[in-house]
Amino acid sequence: MRLGLAANRLHHQGKDAALFRWLRASEAGIRELQLGLHAVGRTHEAIVRAGLLAGHAGLKRYPFGREGGLMKLVAEVVGLEGAERTLDGAIYLIDPVDPSSIFPEAIALKRQCVIHGKPFISTVASARDWVEMERIHAALPSDRGADDLYALPRQTLALIAHDAMKPQMLAFASEHFDLLSRFAERVATGTTGQRLNELAWSRGWPQGEPWVHRYQSGPMGGDAQIADRVLERRCHRAIFFEDPHVARQHEADIQLLERAVTTVTDNAVCITSPAIAARWAQAAARRLDAA
Repeated sequence: MRLGLAANRLHHQGKDAALFRWLRASEAGIRELQLGLHAVGRTHEAIVRAGLLAGHAGLKRYPFGREGGLMKLVAEVVGLEGAERTLDGAIYLIDPVDPSSIFPEAIALKRQCVIHGKPFISTVASARDWVEMERIHAALPSDRGADDLYALPRQTLALIAHDAMKPQMLAFASEHFDLLSRFAERVATGTTGQRLNELAWSRGWPQGEPWVHRYQSGPMGGDAQIADRVLERRCHRAIFFEDPHVARQHEADIQLLERAVTTVTDNAVCITSPAIAARWAQAAARRLDAA
């Protein structure tokens, strides 16, 4: 398994930067999974300088961003000739106030991950969560250092879906209803929230008692309302099924939510693909049932 890896400057400056916090938490899992990390130049240099992943054969250096390193990751997420030039997803630790985080190649990296159903991982919490998810699927014992990510009775989950993706969100919620019901609270935007409540009532949830707390629709500001909860660390996981093929009038609101998640990088997990959401749910159920 191979992932592209990049981090904005803030996240690899200083010994306690986000990149290093993630690697210290997940290095054992990275080695267990024999995970390939194809790192853009400056990110690779920072890892080597910090003495992390020493001797790990899966760590590969790519050109600097200014030399096209991030562009190459985009192409390899799509897939090029040979297995060595096909990535299974990307970790891009984003500083939301770094101008390079909205360069075309940065936006394209996320978009192609979403289109191809591959993980796009933009926060420390998401990166820790992904490694533990893959460890569970590999039948490795649970990492007690990741227990905080699975404390569902103390967490809030956001469920958001663009219009074309609402059927997939309903199917996901139906299939994993018992797991999602373990969260202390669930929130959603407008129509998605209404449909999820109707689904819950049909599944035996007490009539008239919301399964999700509904905010405004996306175009009316629901994404911003949920972003505020993320920033206050009162929303811990967002499952956001995006339709990358449709331009949205409220694109700024969507980006606001994404920026909120990356602002609290250690506290918020974001999943943007139905395939990855299903894979997480399967791993989470297995881990919690084994606890």
